Amino acid sequence: MPSKPGRKPGPAPSAKRMRKPVPRARTSAAHAPARRRADAASADARREAILAAALDVFSRRGFATARLDDVAAKAGIAKGTLYLYFKSKEALFEELIRSRVTPVLDNIEHIAGTVPPDVLIARFFELFRTEVLGTERQLVLQLLISEGPHFPAIAEFYYREVVSRGLELIRGALRRTAPGSELPVETLERFPQLIVAPLIVSIVWDRLFGRIDPLDVEGMLAAHARILAGVPIPKLAKASMPGSERASESKGHQKHE
Repeated sequence: MPSKPGRKPGPAPSAKRMRKPVPRARTSAAHAPARRRADAASADARREAILAAALDVFSRRGFATARLDDVAAKAGIAKGTLYLYFKSKEALFEELIRSRVTPVLDNIEHIAGTVPPDVLIARFFELFRTEVLGTERQLVLQLLISEGPHFPAIAEFYYREVVSRGLELIRGALRRTAPGSELPVETLERFPQLIVAPLIVSIVWDRLFGRIDPLDVEGMLAAHARILAGVPIPKLAKASMPGSERASESKGHQKHE
C-alpha cells in the first residue's frame, strides 16, 4: 500500500528569531547631561589654571613684558587653547581683577544698606586686612598700581568695576548717617578717597619697604578709624621727637643773643 504522504516540514526558524534579545545600551543622549557637567568642570578648572598662571607670570615679569606663551606654559596648555578663553593679555588681566578683587566688594555691598557707616568702614578695613593683605589679591592691586599708568584701558576697567562701586557704597552709607554722628560726613562724602587712603598706602609701602620696615597695617587702620571719628590722637612729647632738644637749645641761644 502506498504510504500516506507525511506532513511537510515547516520552515526552519530563522537565525534572527532564534537570537536572544540583547538589552539596548543606553543612548548617548542619556549621558549628555553628565558629560556636559564634566566638560564644564574641566573648562572651569582650565580657566582657573590660566588665571593662576597669569598672576604668577605677571607678578614676576610685569604686565608689559609678560608673554602669553609663558602663561600657557605655566598653565600646562597650548597657546591656542589659552586663546579659546581669553582673546588678549588685557582681557586676561581684566578677568584677574573681576575674579579676585570684585568678590571682596560684593561682600561689602551685601551689608552696605543694613549697617551704619562707621560699622561699614570697620568691616571694610577688616575684610581688606584678612582677604587682601598677604593674598594673591594684594598682588593684583600691586600690579594695577605699577602697570595702570602705562595701560590706561586697564586702569579705566578697574575704576568701572571696583573704584566707582566702592565710592558709591561709601557715599550711600554716609547719606544714611544718623544725626549726631562723630564722622565728618560732609567731608567724607566729598572725598571718600580719604577712607581708603591707608589701604593704598599699605599696599605701596609693602611693595617698596615691606622687607626693610614692615608696616603694622592693623594698628594703622585702627588709628585711621579713630581719626575719621574725630578722636584726638595723643601728641608726641617733645623729648621723644628727634632733634627737639637741639631745636629748643637753638631757640634759647637766639633769645639770649
